[in-house]
Amino acid sequence: MEETELCFPHLSNSSCRRLEISHFEVMLSYVMLPSISGLTAVLNLLVIISISHFRQLHTPTNHLLLSLAVSDFFVGFFLFFQMMLIDGCWFLGDVMCTLYQYSAYIITSASIGTMVIISIDRYVAVCYPLHYSSQVTQKRVQMCVCVCWVCSVIYQSFILMDNLEQPGRYNSCVGECVFVINYVAGFVDVTFSFVAPITVIIVLYFRVFVVAVSQARAMRSTTAALSLQGPATVKKSELKAARTLGIVVVVFLLCMCPFYCVALTGQDDALNASSAAFVICLVYFNSCLNPIIYVFFYPWFRKSIKLIVTLQILQPDSCEANML
Repeated sequence: MEETELCFPHLSNSSCRRLEISHFEVMLSYVMLPSISGLTAVLNLLVIISISHFRQLHTPTNHLLLSLAVSDFFVGFFLFFQMMLIDGCWFLGDVMCTLYQYSAYIITSASIGTMVIISIDRYVAVCYPLHYSSQVTQKRVQMCVCVCWVCSVIYQSFILMDNLEQPGRYNSCVGECVFVINYVAGFVDVTFSFVAPITVIIVLYFRVFVVAVSQARAMRSTTAALSLQGPATVKKSELKAARTLGIVVVVFLLCMCPFYCVALTGQDDALNASSAAFVICLVYFNSCLNPIIYVFFYPWFRKSIKLIVTLQILQPDSCEANML
């Protein structure tokens, strides 16, 4: 075995071998990963600054977007570490490998939990508009977000307990960075991280879709008597928010489903390196898509980007600017 094929040539008896990939694939990865990582971090940082700085954007729904942007920002940050695994070699040691994988699991779990809360938020806003302002307050949403993140940390600590107790215990050679979850923990993880949340999201948004369609028909009706006798009308802004967040949820499901479907069917061994990389990168790329969706559907985000880029947010009382 040539030394160039080893991750650690001086540990010839225990070192991992580098993956056999072409020079073009290596260069493409080193160009694409930093680009996606930087774009993801910058775009989500703009969302974080926008919602945090401008008081007019301090709404319950935007606090949920803030939580999602925080998790997506860390995804962009951790994507830099993924570059170290392009050739199959991890040079930062077992402890850093464990922290990296553990953080990635927590962020993914928090993102899924936030998506469920977003679905509940839109369900209450569209289906029970008269109770929304009194039931869904900023403090309650902030509490829900905090509980979501804390539960993600505790949940993943139990799921990954074996890996956390002894970092690198499942590595077969020096330079490998793998996490192994036993069958029971894997089944629980897929159930509570994929099947249950997806079911809740689909059921709630199906109900939101039905109500939104009926409200759209009511608004097109020219008979005033029908509108007076009908149920409370949902605000157009709430319907628009439901549509936009619905797109976010659908894109999230499309990006996450391949990863969890592989885990659910247990066919991950059948994937080659390219297919596995595509599935993982699709999960990461979802974090870059969310801010892009906001650009197209939220005028306040486009306006806040302009104020941030031109440094107008540094002016006194800029947080009181009219963003809506």
